[in-house]
Amino acid sequence: MVIQQSTSPSTSVRKAPARRHDTGRLMQEAAMLAPAVILLTVFLILPFLLSFWTAMTNQPLVPRPTPVRFVWFNNFIRIFQDDLFWTALWNVSRFTFWIIPAQCGLAFATALLLHQKLPFRNLLRGMFFLPAITSMVVVCVIWGTLFQYPTGPFNQILGFISGGAIQPIDWLGDPQWAMFSLVLLSAWQAYGFQMIVYLAGLQGIPDELYDAAKIDGANAFRRFWHVTMPGLRPTHVFVLVITTIQAFKLYTQVAILTQGGPKSSTETVVHYMVRAGFEEQKMGYASAVSVILFVIVLIIALIQRQLLRRFDV
Repeated sequence: MVIQQSTSPSTSVRKAPARRHDTGRLMQEAAMLAPAVILLTVFLILPFLLSFWTAMTNQPLVPRPTPVRFVWFNNFIRIFQDDLFWTALWNVSRFTFWIIPAQCGLAFATALLLHQKLPFRNLLRGMFFLPAITSMVVVCVIWGTLFQYPTGPFNQILGFISGGAIQPIDWLGDPQWAMFSLVLLSAWQAYGFQMIVYLAGLQGIPDELYDAAKIDGANAFRRFWHVTMPGLRPTHVFVLVITTIQAFKLYTQVAILTQGGPKSSTETVVHYMVRAGFEEQKMGYASAVSVILFVIVLIIALIQRQLLRRFDV
């Protein structure tokens, strides 16, 4: 009995410092996480909750004498019953379907080129990345001049190449060409970001894999297909998801160049939301649109998470 009494206090004494150490470590981790949690709460969680609350009301842009009242899910019902919303959703989906191969393909090809040992390689990388850091407003003004009908530079070039066989194209005024024109503009302006991501992915592939492939007798195409492409698999997933999310938020190009026309062929969800909130002064209705857009982006983010987990990233 004496031995048991003498050992049990020592055991408790040995465990006490470990508990204090664990508590101190948890407090340090909580202190390190606190800034990120506060920022996410203030700039993401609270705005979403406020938007959802506003979406359940008839809140106007400018306060009115009549009190704001809850309309519950009426705004969402009205949105889903509006043909213009479905047109906007179809347009932005069509834009996304076109922009992904155009923008990502251009970025991938440029990254492969600039990954080679070229003279002035760093200078070329900066030049190709320059459009990505140029204001979209400036880009839209420049490209608006290029698209000018019927004497714009693009029409002049087409007429010169075809010897006058191709008639001038109303790039922004023809429903068949308006969205395609926005795809060209957007792909040129933003491909630099994806190019940098692809360059980072290419630099992350060990040179030993290429050396081993050469020893095995693999030619350039086989090294590209069996070494480069598998090594860039997580990069492809990341670029695909980021490009899709950015495409669904298309607004600036539409607001400056087409205003949703012609005949609603370039109307997008964000432009639809902004017009409802600021032109029609229906903040509750616009908030409901923003909630729907948030859910769409959230679904894409969840798909990204699943894909990244699948590729062990």
